[in-house]
Amino acid sequence: MSIARGRALVTGGAGFIGSHLCERLLNDGYEVLCVDNYYSSTKDNISHLLGHPRFEVIRHDVTFPLYVEVDEIYHLACPASPIHYQRDPVQTTKTAVHGSINMLGLAKRTGAKILLTSTSEVYGDPLVHPQTEEYWGNVNPIGPRACYDEGKRAAETLFFDYYRQHNLKIKVVRLFNTYGPRMHPQDGRVVSNFIMSALANSPLTVYGQGEQTRSFCYVSDLIEGLISMMNSPDEITGPINLGNPGEFTISELADMVIAQSGSQSGIDYLPLPVDDPIRRQPDISKAKHLLGWEPTIKLEDGLNTTISYFRDNVIA
Repeated sequence: MSIARGRALVTGGAGFIGSHLCERLLNDGYEVLCVDNYYSSTKDNISHLLGHPRFEVIRHDVTFPLYVEVDEIYHLACPASPIHYQRDPVQTTKTAVHGSINMLGLAKRTGAKILLTSTSEVYGDPLVHPQTEEYWGNVNPIGPRACYDEGKRAAETLFFDYYRQHNLKIKVVRLFNTYGPRMHPQDGRVVSNFIMSALANSPLTVYGQGEQTRSFCYVSDLIEGLISMMNSPDEITGPINLGNPGEFTISELADMVIAQSGSQSGIDYLPLPVDDPIRRQPDISKAKHLLGWEPTIKLEDGLNTTISYFRDNVIA
């Protein structure tokens, strides 16, 4: 019988990104412990993994301590779309802060390496373009998005204080817009919103004039980045941007989704939401240099796969 490469804990493991990460770790030979409270995720994302002999699931809220034995911790748990994180903003902040404290405590007790998936939202509505890791951000600390933006900023603070104070082996990555199969169809994110509307031949909602930009990373590329970061030398702590540097306007994305889905949809224009960033594009120079990582999936190709997934598994 083969021996597993190690025991990896994935918090938020039933989420969109988390479920792909669990799958990849199993394929790489790890024992995988998936922890999730299903606040913004679904068991369907991991149903195909439940019979795997090296896969285990615990229903648990990371705002409470967890006592397990693990070698690596991928800390993803936190609602990450405005619809989900604004539904209970106090709980979102608690998840980011208390959840990080609990996972860092677990790492300290077990000697595990621990990776935090932070977010490009720590840059706020950026005054620097593209965004480098040295940029401190332009964040509204009392706005409706602050529970997530400032929660993740506080989580980064905790990780680096545990690193300095307790010599923990930490890894911090800042994720930019990611898309792909298993996105929540009602998460309010632009890719899933557009695809759902296009497949229903309903108008796509574009905020402002659609000139704001985003960069879209396909989920398999992102997972490769997470694995590369966790396996990097201990002195590489981050923060490191992970995302696709290709920059597209929201109008360009809308046109692409309509064309690739064969939709008859039009476009409705609404006012911009409060504190919505105007431009978002990662500088991934550090990821290229330190991790040898950069995305390879073109937006058109990733959208085709994602649209097919929604057509076959969500609309059907």
